[in-house]
Amino acid sequence: MLSCKELVANSSDYLDAQLSLRERIAVRTHLTICWKCRRFIRQMRLTQAVLRKLPDTAIPELEALATRLAEQRKAF
Repeated sequence: MLSCKELVANSSDYLDAQLSLRERIAVRTHLTICWKCRRFIRQMRLTQAVLRKLPDTAIPELEALATRLAEQRKAF
């Protein structure tokens, strides 16, 4: 049986459909039992969906905002 740690390590390959049949079955079996890992995979899918919707080109205002937020975080 796959552990949660192993599932997390294989999650990117699982979401990108790059696992073997045996590995996919192990992941799916674990997901039927572990609600925390199901939630993790849902969050990863949501993150992928959001990232796909981001523009390919840099937006100056967004870059400036990211820089400002990083500086504020360092201040705390």
